[in-house]
Amino acid sequence: MTAGIATASTTDHVGILGLGVYRPRRSVPNSEIIEAIDSSDEWIQTRSGIKTRGFAGDDETIVSMSLAAARKALEASGVDPAQIGAIVLATSSMLVLGPSAGAVLATELGIENCAAFDVGAGCAGFCYSLATAAGLVRSGAAKYALVVGVERLTDLLDPTDRSCAFIFADGAGAVVIGPSDVEGVGPVSWGSDGSQTTAIKQDKDFGQYFDEVAEAEATGGTSVRPYIRMNGPAVFRWAITFLEKACRDAIDNAGVTPEDIHAFIPHQANSRITEALVRVLKFPDETVVANDISQSGNTSAASIPMAMEELLRSGEAKPGDTALLMGFGAGLAYAGQVVTLPPIAATV
Repeated sequence: MTAGIATASTTDHVGILGLGVYRPRRSVPNSEIIEAIDSSDEWIQTRSGIKTRGFAGDDETIVSMSLAAARKALEASGVDPAQIGAIVLATSSMLVLGPSAGAVLATELGIENCAAFDVGAGCAGFCYSLATAAGLVRSGAAKYALVVGVERLTDLLDPTDRSCAFIFADGAGAVVIGPSDVEGVGPVSWGSDGSQTTAIKQDKDFGQYFDEVAEAEATGGTSVRPYIRMNGPAVFRWAITFLEKACRDAIDNAGVTPEDIHAFIPHQANSRITEALVRVLKFPDETVVANDISQSGNTSAASIPMAMEELLRSGEAKPGDTALLMGFGAGLAYAGQVVTLPPIAATV
């Protein structure tokens, strides 16, 4: 008779132990966007709440921005990189299928024999990855895990598209997940609606693009790279009608009430969506609401950790506060959980 299969040593509670972000060097005000889309600063701010956004330079890549954010998160957590057993990296703008950005990041951090993979869940990617990493630590598959949300959406941005050009931007955020004396990451509320894939999508796949390139080379014509396209009204209607339940489920799953929430940190999609959610969720007046979109734009999978860092850096929230996270977007997909806010790195 063979011996039974061993059970992994599990962890009762996990928490976010440290947070770090990377913001591109170049900050782009609305004045640089408006001419190409025949718009105005007032129109952009009224429609989205955005005043400026970060555009990555040629040397600010998916991996380099992830590396900078990850190093800050590790510094804040006090965890040695060698202790990281898994990297879960969320992005929708890595323009190659392999190797994964997570695997390259592990090597750049000097981590050997580390599970590493990318998650493509659009603007919900960070919360999807957070739930996955927390599960890996709970199960004993990794003692510590690194979660990264990173985007270079400007690589997929048509500067003349009035629906997208003023919204999307670049950046990275990272957190370290590990064992905790008390629970710091609540059960996830997540799901998707594939019937609305056209609401936010890439307008052509790379196979179609390569065919266009080949035809252009043969005929002397031109080809246009794939771009993000969005039906803003459809996304807005879905968000304000569906996400209230998703937020309430995340709060209920954690065993807390809206009155227990010190900070609300939704995906920084649009200030009007955030305002609509705040109205229906009826948080106490003292609950702070993230508004990093005004300075950073919509950075998709990176937006929640970047917004979290901005609240902590500004002092509007502090480590130990209870926060509701809610990511949502392309898919259409959503994911959210209640968390205890972590420390941030001392370095800028």
